[in-house]
Amino acid sequence: MTTGEKRDRREQTAGSAPRRVRLPGFVTDEDVGLGDAVKRVTSTLGIRPCGGCERRAAALNRLLVMSGGPGRRQRN
Repeated sequence: MTTGEKRDRREQTAGSAPRRVRLPGFVTDEDVGLGDAVKRVTSTLGIRPCGGCERRAAALNRLLVMSGGPGRRQRN
């Protein structure tokens, strides 16, 4: 893959909406991006975030969002 092809592919994915994945029972009330999930795991393991981590989290959030989906329970 040439540099021009990589750039074209990035431009195509940059403007698109993130893919959505339903995980019933895993995510209950809110949408969680993949980057936020990775950030939580690394924080729990004791890895301190840096500027690169924030950029990675933002990029992953643009790619994939996890949600409870339409079948989620509503709380009263």
